[in-house]
Amino acid sequence: MPGGRWAGDGSLAGRVVKIGLLGLFTALGAWAVLPLYLGDNWLGIGLVLAVLGLVYYVYLSRRTVPAKYLVPGVLFLVAFQILPVLYTMSTSVTNMSDGHRGSKEQAISSIESMSVTRAPDSEEYALTVATTGDPETGSLVFLLTDSEGQTYAGTADGLEDLDGATVDPASGRVTEAFGYTILTPAQVNTRSDELEEFAVPTDSGAGIRSSGLSTAFEGSAVRVYDAGCDCVTDTETGRVYTADDERGAFVDEEGDRLPQGWQVNVGLDNFARFLLNPSFATSFFGILVWNIVFAVSVTFLVFVVGLAVALTLHVPRMRGKVLYRILVVLPYAMSSLAMYLLWRDMFNTDFGLFNRMLGLDVDWFGNPWSARVAVILTNVWLGYPYMFLVATGALQAIPRELQQAARIDGANAWQSFRHVTLPLLMVAMTPILVAVFAFNFNNFNAVWLLTRGGPLFADNSTAGATDLLITYTYRLAFNEATAQYGYAAALSVMIFVIVSVISVVSLWRSRALKEVD
Repeated sequence: MPGGRWAGDGSLAGRVVKIGLLGLFTALGAWAVLPLYLGDNWLGIGLVLAVLGLVYYVYLSRRTVPAKYLVPGVLFLVAFQILPVLYTMSTSVTNMSDGHRGSKEQAISSIESMSVTRAPDSEEYALTVATTGDPETGSLVFLLTDSEGQTYAGTADGLEDLDGATVDPASGRVTEAFGYTILTPAQVNTRSDELEEFAVPTDSGAGIRSSGLSTAFEGSAVRVYDAGCDCVTDTETGRVYTADDERGAFVDEEGDRLPQGWQVNVGLDNFARFLLNPSFATSFFGILVWNIVFAVSVTFLVFVVGLAVALTLHVPRMRGKVLYRILVVLPYAMSSLAMYLLWRDMFNTDFGLFNRMLGLDVDWFGNPWSARVAVILTNVWLGYPYMFLVATGALQAIPRELQQAARIDGANAWQSFRHVTLPLLMVAMTPILVAVFAFNFNNFNAVWLLTRGGPLFADNSTAGATDLLITYTYRLAFNEATAQYGYAAALSVMIFVIVSVISVVSLWRSRALKEVD
C-alpha cells in the first residue's frame, strides 16, 4: 500500500509520544500521592487516582476523541480556578486564623502539651528536628530516640513509631528517615521561635518538648482538660477556662481566653464585620472607593495615552515608525518588578529623580494624595504600551476608505475620529478595557512594591491611603501578628463578586457596539 510505511512510522511515533506523556502524568500522580499518604489524606489520594483513571480512559480509548481536547483544559480549570474559589468561599464562613486552624481535639492537645513542665524524673530523648516537606515552611517534626534505642516521630497530633530510621550510634540521634527532611542547625535557628512553642502531645496531661537542639523531655501539663465540665483548669493558678463553641476558644470568667482555639463555622459574621461594624466598615468602604478610582483612572489614562500614541504613529509615510514603535513598547518588554522598584526610587524624597529634576521637596509616599498620584502615574507608564499595541492592531483593521468617505461628506478630523474610527475601535477594545480594569482592580504589585499600601492611617494600622482591597486582604492574612484567614477570605469573595459584577455589566452594555459592524 503506497505510503503505508510512513503511516506506520507516524503511528509508532505517536504511540511513543503518548506513552511518554502518560508516563510523565503517572509520575506526577505518584509524586502527588506520596505527601497525601504521609498525611493520611485518603480522600485526596482517591481524587488523584480518579483523575489518573480518567486520563488513562480518555487517551487509551478510540471512542473519546472530543474528550482528548477537553480534558486538559477542564482539569486545569478545576485545579486552578474552581477549587481555589470554592476553598476561599468555604474559609470565608469560618473563624480560621492563627490559633484557630484545627479541630477542638487538636486545640486541647496543644493546650496541654504547650504547658508541659519538666520534672526531675522526666524521660529524655535524643532529638533531631525535621519537617514534612520544605525546610522553611513544612510542619515541624521531632524525630526521637529513647534510652532503649526505639525511634519515634512526634508531630502536633501526637507520637508514633518510626520504622527504618538511620540512627547515629554515638549520639543516638536520627540522621535519616523516609518522608522527613532533616534540618541543619542554621535552618533550625531560623525557626527557633516556632521550635520554642512546639510540643508533641502524648498521654493525657503529658507532652514532649525540646531542651536545646539535641535533646527533648517528656513532662506533665500545667493546664489539664476535663471532659466532664468541658473546660481547661490551670493547676498552678486555679483559673478555669470553659469551652465557648460559638467562638472556638476556652474562656475564663473575666473574658480572657487561651491562645489555642479551634476552627468553627461563623456564618456571615466575617462579611458583617466589614460591611456593618463601624470600625471595619470605614476602612473597607474607604479602600473600595479608592480601589475603583484607581482602576478606572489607570484604565482610562492607559487607553487615552496608548490610543493617542497609536494614532500619532498611524500616519501614512511617517519615517522611522518601526523605531518609534520599538521605543514605545520598551516599558512593556521590561520586568514590571524591576520597573516598580525603579519608579519607587525615582519618587524618593531626598535622591529621587523627580524632586531633583523639578527642584521639588515633595515627600511623595508620605502624603496620601501624592502617594496616590505616584501610584497612578507609575501604572500608566507601565500599562500604556500594551494598549498602544492593541490600538495599533485595531487601527490597521479599519479601512482607510471609511475615513476618506467621511472627509468627502464634509467631516473634519475630529468628527471623522469621533463618529467613524472610535466606534469601530471600541468594538474590538471594549472587552480588553474590561480585562484591563479587572487586572488593575486586583493589581497587587502596583501598590505593594511602591508604597506597601502606605502611608498608614494614624487611627488604623491595618489600612493605608493607597491600599487596594487585595493588599488590604494580604496584610490581614499574612502581614499581621495574628493572621485572620477567615476575614481575609471573606474580603477575597467580596472582591470576586465586585469584579465579576462590574465585568458582566460592562460586557453586557458593550453589546450595543456590535451594531456598528
